[in-house]
Amino acid sequence: MPDPLPSPFWASRPGGKVWVQGPAWTEPTNLFTLVVLPPGNRKSEVYKHMTAPIRAAESILVEQAKPVIAEAVIARRVAEAHAEKTEKAAASAVDADQRAAALDEATTARLALDETAVPAEPCLFSDDATVERLTSHLSEQGGRFAILSPEGEIFSIAAGRYSGAPNFAVLKSGHAGEEMRIDRMGRASERIPAATITLGICTQPGVLTRLGETPQFLEQGLLGRLLYSVPKSLLGYRDPNPEPIPAHITDAYRANVTALILSLHALSEPATVRFAPDAEVAALDLLTETEPRFRPGTGDLAHMTDWGGKYVGAVLRIAALLHLAEHFRDGWDRPISLATFQNARQIGEYFTVHAQAAYDAIGADPAVADARALLEWIERTATTQFSARDVLSSLRRFKKVADLNPGLRILESHGWIRRIPTAPKTGRGRKAGPLYETHPDTTSATR
Repeated sequence: MPDPLPSPFWASRPGGKVWVQGPAWTEPTNLFTLVVLPPGNRKSEVYKHMTAPIRAAESILVEQAKPVIAEAVIARRVAEAHAEKTEKAAASAVDADQRAAALDEATTARLALDETAVPAEPCLFSDDATVERLTSHLSEQGGRFAILSPEGEIFSIAAGRYSGAPNFAVLKSGHAGEEMRIDRMGRASERIPAATITLGICTQPGVLTRLGETPQFLEQGLLGRLLYSVPKSLLGYRDPNPEPIPAHITDAYRANVTALILSLHALSEPATVRFAPDAEVAALDLLTETEPRFRPGTGDLAHMTDWGGKYVGAVLRIAALLHLAEHFRDGWDRPISLATFQNARQIGEYFTVHAQAAYDAIGADPAVADARALLEWIERTATTQFSARDVLSSLRRFKKVADLNPGLRILESHGWIRRIPTAPKTGRGRKAGPLYETHPDTTSATR
């Protein structure tokens, strides 16, 4: 399966520059990814190597921009001096005709000054930024910016570390490529026609579990925008003297990612990449196949529809990124092949499994926590068959039978239990409640 980890790093530039045409909508090509590993797994070292070509491209862009910025600074000073001169002339004019002509000239000079902007120095990403600074970065950098970090500081900032209240509207807009209009007291208004943010965060399990401590992250959809990777830690099994990455692979990665960033930067207008006809059919098939997965009781995504609702769009974005990685000099002028879409779908399946594990760890959905409690009870008691009343008599977290239903549905959808058909009621008395039998492997389940 293609490795999903590199995407957020080299994808820091396609977002906003290249969009992908879906079955009935378009998606930007930025991603929000969260890789979770305990301390000691050398996340910082990997991060350094992954971002090296982005830093190299940024240095090249800074050098290229220096004469442009210098010229703009001079033009701005000249425009300021001319505007000041014409305004003084208009203020000192005595004759009505002279005053009118001077006012026209002053107005023209002021408009010319307003249009003489000094571009910001190119900056592709930051590893830590307040919400306000991130918004300013977007405004300065043409609506495109990335937060790439071996830590998870952006989430504590979004949760309100500095503001005292959760504030992550810029992340929501920046994931979708939406227009942003920001007005603040004492600062110039900022208008961003299509804000696109890339998140590439490598962090520790504690940061993942704490995401559930901010209810707004779930309620307002931030958790559903993240692509989670929760790989198994190799601590205790690492090779003390591993083979280094072959030089030709490192060189090719750096050269190709740098070339991709520079070629995308040179695009004067955003481009939209489309799928080849057979790939477009495959995308429609994925959309059709995904919909039943949201159905209560049977769908494996029924308890995380916020994430699942963005799943197909994420696969389209990944397909576009894989396409650009393969055709990094002119991919926006070529259709995405069926093979590339199939690779993206494999990566999407990887992220789906990991998102399910992440939601379990976060406890973002109360039904997931209930299912986990039920599964732990089944393992602990080694029960092979049970009724709802058996659970109520043992687990005090459930007050009535109805409280069990969400957790039972999740266990059913994942195959840990199945409902035993009950015989039709005959005679008087209360109808017997449903019985469930457990999967033979449940007592040795690993989650």
